[in-house]
Amino acid sequence: MTLAQPPYAFDIVGSFLRPQRLKDARTKFAAGTISRDELTAVEDECIADLVAKEKAAGLQAVTDGEFRRSMWHLDFLEGLQNVEHVDAETWSVEFKGPKPKGAQLVFRGQIAFGEHPFLDHYRKLREIAGDYPTKMTIPAPSMLHLIPCVRGAAHYQPIERYQDESVLFDDIVATYQEAVRAFYDLGCRYLQFDDTSWGEFCDEGKRASYAKQGINLEQVANNYVDVINRILEVKPADMTITTHICRGNFRSTWFSSGGYEPVAATLFRANYDGFFLEYDSDRAGDFLPLRHAAAAGRTVVLGLITSKFPELEDEDAVIARIQEASKFLPLDQLRLSPQCGFSSTEEGNVLTEDDQWAKIALVKRIADRVWGN
Repeated sequence: MTLAQPPYAFDIVGSFLRPQRLKDARTKFAAGTISRDELTAVEDECIADLVAKEKAAGLQAVTDGEFRRSMWHLDFLEGLQNVEHVDAETWSVEFKGPKPKGAQLVFRGQIAFGEHPFLDHYRKLREIAGDYPTKMTIPAPSMLHLIPCVRGAAHYQPIERYQDESVLFDDIVATYQEAVRAFYDLGCRYLQFDDTSWGEFCDEGKRASYAKQGINLEQVANNYVDVINRILEVKPADMTITTHICRGNFRSTWFSSGGYEPVAATLFRANYDGFFLEYDSDRAGDFLPLRHAAAAGRTVVLGLITSKFPELEDEDAVIARIQEASKFLPLDQLRLSPQCGFSSTEEGNVLTEDDQWAKIALVKRIADRVWGN
């Protein structure tokens, strides 16, 4: 892995604040006052504007900002065959502030990828971006198990096919292998799996709660790494697949806390090409767990710039933290990005679009100072 390949020294997680015009169009579509084609036209125009801004900001690969989604994960997961998203009566996760609507996933039969609607999302991004490199983001395979089987363990009733959980894991592997191949065939060379499971597994309170329910998180974590590595076996040599480890991101709030030490040795066994790790607050702990990344030869993207609040970090202070991290993982295996996306849900974080681009510019300035332009 070199600095000229993704993940880049100056990189992003993927989502951007939705412009008001897009929010208004989605509201009108939900109310039935505009058609799907009319909404798609607005999405296309807003994404074209976003891509132009990403290019102008100097990003080496552009995303569609997740503008066609309401949430970073559920839109993709419910687009899989025989996966149904149902509203939950209680919050599926407990955010420290405003809370999104609770949701749960239900399996209605054997899961599969099929002609997933996100393939068309990516086709359109390629058309808009032209020859410019693109990055696609989707929820990690872990989420397809975590949401119904771990978070929802108290109510989860496996269908007949999944009475043996190993069959569910096999189907998740097959589904995501198909996804990797399908995106690659469309020209995708930079794919990211977004994952909140590891953030939860870092949280001592959540670990204790799951233990009381009889859930063996060590076994779950090892199962997830096994699933991930089996999926990555089909990754072509010229394709980069990274992961973003998230602690929750809704209207500038969060739901998990704790350093990476409880999961680092297991997590860095995953054969990803890069790990986007949130390090924007003391909730993420210190850099000591990066020694496990060094031992495994991994690349880590430090999320030292928060996407949650508009205040700009001090450049010298961020550089000092990068230097601190380099005591545990060599500088040529480190990168820089915002800690998360700016709009993991369509509501977006509590900052303006100008604030957002100021954050992006800050990441670039710091990356140029540390690694060179």
